[in-house]
Amino acid sequence: MAPVSASTLLSRFEGLVCDLDGVVYAGPTAIPHATAALEQAKGQGVQVVYATNNASRTPQDVAQHLQELGLSVDAGDVVTSATAGAQLLADSLDGGARVLAVGGDGVTEALRAVGLRPVRASGSGDVERPVAVLQGYGAAVTAQDLADAAYAVQDGARWVATNTDRTLPTQRGRAPGNGTLVDAVRAAVDRDPQVVGKPGPAMYERAVAVLRTVPSKVLGIGDRLETDIAGAHAAGLPALLVLTGVHGMVDLVRAAPEQRPEYVVADLRELHSPYAASTSDGSLAARCEGSAVRLVADRGAGAGWSLELSGHPSSVVTLRAALTVLWRAIDDGEIARDDAVTLWRSSVA
Repeated sequence: MAPVSASTLLSRFEGLVCDLDGVVYAGPTAIPHATAALEQAKGQGVQVVYATNNASRTPQDVAQHLQELGLSVDAGDVVTSATAGAQLLADSLDGGARVLAVGGDGVTEALRAVGLRPVRASGSGDVERPVAVLQGYGAAVTAQDLADAAYAVQDGARWVATNTDRTLPTQRGRAPGNGTLVDAVRAAVDRDPQVVGKPGPAMYERAVAVLRTVPSKVLGIGDRLETDIAGAHAAGLPALLVLTGVHGMVDLVRAAPEQRPEYVVADLRELHSPYAASTSDGSLAARCEGSAVRLVADRGAGAGWSLELSGHPSSVVTLRAALTVLWRAIDDGEIARDDAVTLWRSSVA
């Protein structure tokens, strides 16, 4: 096993919690350099847990897909929103307790794995009704399934939702996600479920437990600010946004403080390189390696300000310096988020 170089970004951490879609793969295809970078990390003794809001697949299914992409992984290295939800229920319910499973095999198998008894009907008319509902996405979820969930909740069952992602990307476009199905039950019961998926902390807390370390020594890696980055922060993890997925520079400029990552990289190869952080003296100017950015008053577009760049505008180090400047200006009330976006766009046009 080769040791981790003390100068690299990876050397700061004992484990990684890695999102999947947009980080490891895009649909059936591996993201360039991701597999090699993660395998290198594992070969250097850094554990990797893969975390996904997708509750429809079992950890075994997820692990098999990752193995096909070339990763050394087994089901124990995978945390889904279904496994996190099942563990949450198991922590407070007696073994063998009946739980209404709404969703695909991922939900049913997660409940079985922690010693709970998944049932597929609310038990109206039965003596023994479910004491909880675990609701996750499944392609075959029906109106009757949603009605059964509503009946169980109205009868006093604890209601846990794996996630509330409102849409699901498919080859034909966006389809209703679990959040849309949760909304249907919510409309019937007039209450909210406990949600365990990102951006909540539960999945990351479960991943840290699997890694057997502390949150500060685990890096959360993702491509979405409002789920991956916010979720990592909610659990006390530092976070890295990789620019191979959904969110890019404009999204970063607009990000609320809890969605701002500590690290931004072009791809996961940068785990194995020294990380060049942006530096500033507290003014509206910053440097990162050979790039410099400053916000200048009364020159150009954007509420009386202009953004001056020295360095290639598409370089990740220029992005880091620009974020330091623009976030400070936003937080200090100097410019609004939309004006900051306008400044960035005009500076790279």
